[in-house]
Amino acid sequence: MKIIDLTEEQVEAIENKLDEYDEDYIHYKLDGRIQIGIEEDGKIVAGLDACMTAFKILYVSTVFVDKDCRGKGYGKKLILEMEKRAKNMGANTIRLDTFDWQGKGFYESIGYHVVGSYDNKEDGYSEYFFLKRI
Repeated sequence: MKIIDLTEEQVEAIENKLDEYDEDYIHYKLDGRIQIGIEEDGKIVAGLDACMTAFKILYVSTVFVDKDCRGKGYGKKLILEMEKRAKNMGANTIRLDTFDWQGKGFYESIGYHVVGSYDNKEDGYSEYFFLKRI
C-alpha cells in the first residue's frame, strides 16, 4: 500500500464510486444553485452562493456584505430570498458554517440553530455549524 496524489480523472472516479454507494441510501437527488447578489450603483455590494446537496439540503458556502453596507438588512434580504428559492427547488433544510468573527450572531437572529462547534485555541478561532428547517 502507498499513498499517491490523485489526478482529476481519479478524483472524479472516486466521487462517482461514492455516488453509486450512496444510491442505496439517497433515493432522490435535487440539483441546483442559488447565486444572488445586491447591486448598488453598478457595484456588487453583497452576495450569496449555495448549492443543493443530498437529502433536500441546501448548503450555503458564501455570504458576504461589504463593510459599508453592513447593518442595513442586506444580509437578511439575501437569506430570505435564498430561503424562498431553496423551498421552490424542493429543499427542506439549509446548512452553513461560520467562524466566530463572521456571522454567528446574525444567523442566530434569523432563526438558524447551532448544531455543532469547535474551538481552536492554538490558532485563535471557533467555528459554528448551523441548520434551519424551511
